[in-house]
Amino acid sequence: MSVHDKNNVDTGDSVLLEYQGNCAVVLLNRPDKRNAFDLNMWTGLESAVEQLRKRLPRVIVLTGAGDRAFSAGFDVNPANPQVSSLMEAVRDHARGPVEKLLQYIRQTVDSLVTLPVPVIAAINGLAYGGGAELAVRCDMRVMDPEAVICFSETRLGLMPDWGGGVALTRLAGKSVAAELILTARKVGAGEAFKLGLVNLVSRPGKVLEDSLSMAEAISENGPRAVRAALEVIRRSTDMPLAEALKHETSIASDLIASGECVHGISAFLSKKKPVFPDID
Repeated sequence: MSVHDKNNVDTGDSVLLEYQGNCAVVLLNRPDKRNAFDLNMWTGLESAVEQLRKRLPRVIVLTGAGDRAFSAGFDVNPANPQVSSLMEAVRDHARGPVEKLLQYIRQTVDSLVTLPVPVIAAINGLAYGGGAELAVRCDMRVMDPEAVICFSETRLGLMPDWGGGVALTRLAGKSVAAELILTARKVGAGEAFKLGLVNLVSRPGKVLEDSLSMAEAISENGPRAVRAALEVIRRSTDMPLAEALKHETSIASDLIASGECVHGISAFLSKKKPVFPDID
């Protein structure tokens, strides 16, 4: 990957944000806890998203610190204040606080994966529970050959609640989603690729490097074109076919009218590599 500039953005210690050229890397940074989410990590992710909104890259790569885990999901340690408040609600059979916490978690994940640029999950180690959900909520996934995905919630008497059950069903189909969620079995990289859960199995130990190579390839294309196509891809499954086709035509018309294609077509006719300007 060619790096045009490289700088870190202060988002706290639990989640790190680094810009590398036209791309940004979001790093879940609790390697001693297998990058499991506690309150500090959630607020760190919120801060990272806020910074990303201020300076949108062309592509985002999400990964975990260390070589053991992408993320083990929700930190169920009793020292986690979210866990203690959740257990209090369970003891009181109080549905309201439970739903409030789940809405907060899902909306925080939503805030990242609905940014108008592609989000690639670089699965560098185990992705369990919410970590697996977070991975399938992203637009694309690259997985280390030694990494493992496991939708482990039902082992604890729980179910996916970060939006991952819905995302997995749309990604792999009802039958595959039912089997993986209801059995809570571990899935290695080779099987994950065959099931269509991941786009690429990386070289050993090179998942971030290979994810950034994918991100760089995307970032070299027209940024308006990438955003427009991504919007259609994300929304098309929510629409009837006729409506989706009409939406695609509308978005494509806006894109062509923007004039970005002039740069690409001119470069093509001149047999040169196109250089697309950033979106203001």
